[in-house]
Amino acid sequence: MKAGRIIGLIFALVLFTAIATACGDEGDASGESGDSGDSKETIKIGVLASLTGALEAYGQQTQRGFELGLDYATDGTMEVAGKKLEVVFEDTETDPKVARQKALGLLEDENVDFLVGSSSSGDTLAVTPLAKEYETVMIVEPAVADSITGSEYNDYIFRTARNSSQDAAAAAAAIADEGVKIATLAPDSAFGRDGVSAFVKEAKDLGADIIHEEYADPAATDFTANIQKIIEADPDYLFVVWAGANTPWNQIADMKVQDQGIKITTGAPDIAALSTMKPLVGMEGFTVYYHTLPDNKVNDWLVEEHKKRYDGEVPDLFTPGGMSAAIAIVEALKKTDGDATADKLIDTMEGMSFDTPKGEMTFRPEDHQALQSLYAITLEEKEGYDYPVPVLNRVLSPEETAPPIKND
Repeated sequence: MKAGRIIGLIFALVLFTAIATACGDEGDASGESGDSGDSKETIKIGVLASLTGALEAYGQQTQRGFELGLDYATDGTMEVAGKKLEVVFEDTETDPKVARQKALGLLEDENVDFLVGSSSSGDTLAVTPLAKEYETVMIVEPAVADSITGSEYNDYIFRTARNSSQDAAAAAAAIADEGVKIATLAPDSAFGRDGVSAFVKEAKDLGADIIHEEYADPAATDFTANIQKIIEADPDYLFVVWAGANTPWNQIADMKVQDQGIKITTGAPDIAALSTMKPLVGMEGFTVYYHTLPDNKVNDWLVEEHKKRYDGEVPDLFTPGGMSAAIAIVEALKKTDGDATADKLIDTMEGMSFDTPKGEMTFRPEDHQALQSLYAITLEEKEGYDYPVPVLNRVLSPEETAPPIKND
């Protein structure tokens, strides 16, 4: 009798194991995670950046910041809500056609759950329609053109980068007043024209007169003709919008623009470009980021960890933006318990606040633009630095720099 019961129990155990195994196989076939750590479901993120070419430095800063941000936000596990995070970086070469091609590869071949990028507004505008077509949330970083969250807005786009109007509000506050005459210099690109357009509105609202707008070839290395037209216009201030390695600062100095009574103002750029701005010591302007300006624990971690990983280098202009984009993704996934479907993410991220190296950011529900701090600064000489250092005048709050909603 006992032997019969034992045989029966063994048969039942074998039958149960077979059923459980069959159910497990069926779950794996349907795409559900299996019972081993190696088969854990993965969330894939595709990052588009200018990893070569004129904006290579910006792409590298974004990449480093994004990698550090995922590490920070997941406490080094690269997991959120029990799911692994995998990142695929693609080089747009700062070419909108290439950016679109690379984005299609990420969406169709890699089947990414998120897109992030890119360094150029032109590249980004070529990709944002694909986010809608493929119903995939895209975090825009560091591209700034207003049209991204304005006239070309779609519900799948969220931006951690500041936009041109936020820059403009900070820049105008520094110099614009009743009767002040201002000229502008910018690249003839979406970035340049959007930046000037936004600045002109803010400056005029404060009573300034915009007497000349000058646009140069984005790839130019000789700005003589452009600068000469500005000198002939005889403004009180020259406001410069520029990005890339081919800056106009040396020629502005060589042509003695300031000696002719024209004050220069701009957003303080990355450290490499700051080294070309020695003639502008004493200039008052604004900046998106310099590593000594924010006072919060996220930035403290970023500065310390960046130095550890990159041979003592400090994070640069767009490093915190890459980190902020990564933190936003992880925080959203925590709130959705790992649900990466676009509808769920959009509902979660609209109005979502999250801590970044620049302090708290909030995705404005109306246009998904992150409201954030900028910094009013003066460029000063400091011992031990071979470039003028941005010194904080005051933090410009997210409320002060909140841009107009332009996607109506």
